[in-house]
Amino acid sequence: MNSSAQDKSAPCVVWFRQDLRTKDNPALRAAADSGKPVICLFILDDQNPGEWSAGGASLWWLHHSLNELSGKLEKAGGALVLRRGDARKIIPDIMESTSADSIFWNRRYAPFDIELDKILKEDLQSGGYDVNTSNGRLLFEPWEVETQSGGPYRVFTPFWKAMQAKGINREPLPEVTRLYGPKSLPNSDALDDWALLPTKPDWAQGFKSEWSPGQSGALTRLKDFLNDAVGSYSDDRNRPDKTGTSGLSPHLHFGEISPLQIWSATQDRLAQEEVPADHAKTFLSEIAWREFSYSLLFYNPKMLDKELNEKFRKFPWVSDREKLKAWQQGQTGYPVVDAGMRQLWQTGWMHNRVRMITGSFLVKHLLIDWREGMKWFWDTLVDADIASNTASWQWIAGCGADAAPYFRIFNPMTQGERFDPSGDYVRKYVPELQKMPKKHIHTPWEADAAVLKEAGVQLGKDYPYPIVDHKPARQAALDAYEKIK
Repeated sequence: MNSSAQDKSAPCVVWFRQDLRTKDNPALRAAADSGKPVICLFILDDQNPGEWSAGGASLWWLHHSLNELSGKLEKAGGALVLRRGDARKIIPDIMESTSADSIFWNRRYAPFDIELDKILKEDLQSGGYDVNTSNGRLLFEPWEVETQSGGPYRVFTPFWKAMQAKGINREPLPEVTRLYGPKSLPNSDALDDWALLPTKPDWAQGFKSEWSPGQSGALTRLKDFLNDAVGSYSDDRNRPDKTGTSGLSPHLHFGEISPLQIWSATQDRLAQEEVPADHAKTFLSEIAWREFSYSLLFYNPKMLDKELNEKFRKFPWVSDREKLKAWQQGQTGYPVVDAGMRQLWQTGWMHNRVRMITGSFLVKHLLIDWREGMKWFWDTLVDADIASNTASWQWIAGCGADAAPYFRIFNPMTQGERFDPSGDYVRKYVPELQKMPKKHIHTPWEADAAVLKEAGVQLGKDYPYPIVDHKPARQAALDAYEKIK
């Protein structure tokens, strides 16, 4: 540490990334506790790393989240400085122009983020600056949960057991409610000038009624979930026709709430016997799946575009732009698949069970490369998290860690009948089928002419025939799998 780092008058910088909160934020807490004037900085680095720049849905969320964070920092006596461009150039410039001598940030784990942080940290330290990094994104660092031989896990269940055995012996950090700003702030971009919100057309209209981006929305959602849906979570989490999940994934992605806050709040309810133990533990295991995904990505950085299971690198994927487009637009002719894809487009989110159904349909019914699905989800999901999205698509495709076997092919009709038994989910997102009776809501092509007429559905006009037949498509997938066994 350089001697000037002890100078309380020299400001420090907090670099916000995917930690847009004032509660349980280790980097912000450490900066505030230093007693130094604090410069809060967010950089929109949308040129690097290219194809992994935030998608349209994520940018919509980011705008609103930054807006709320800015207000909270101002209330605490600080201000959020916004800059757009290359962090490797912007941060040294900020440090020099403000005479800051130290910087704080929370770590990220995508390979390009790790590389950026390493280069930046070395450059800053060689310039005499004090660099402080923290874990504000995970319960455990990826290297903290290892097998007995000292390597990473490739199967979830033993990972989950090891994680529980380690135990979590820390509490969420208190909210930063008081900041001391520097005498003068560096210039800041105006958030509106970044034009993160869609305008012509405004395809995010449906997002507004579904989501409240920001720390306040995250805490409200967690409280509501623990007061209600967690009580039947194990049963209802697979039901897209019910509000059975927490909906916290986008808030976690942007770091508006930390996994430690979720873990701690749930454990507190368990200790007070206010929530059923089996349902709460199932919910906590989903937080562990997120941790597992980050461990996989950390130890396997090439999994962003290469299958973990190497034999799948020779899989005979089919390139069919028309079928891919039909899947993207929710026009496959399979109601539960189409409902999921339209929910995604309308709300920026899709129920987890339906993510599995739609993903399986793409890679196994259509034999389209899982990377196509991953990229579409990356652009359209408000919770497009790089580790979870990648690991989940590899799981669906059967080529990842602890993956569903490739020969396990979801039947979209039976999946719909089991998890949307009354068809309410389909009717909500596929309104042209609203009047279809329960018996045929998941198989409209099996309805006779009288039933279709009464429901006001003309197949091929109002709603498409299935773009592939289930049985031949299933067999084609099995045949393709045989070629790489």
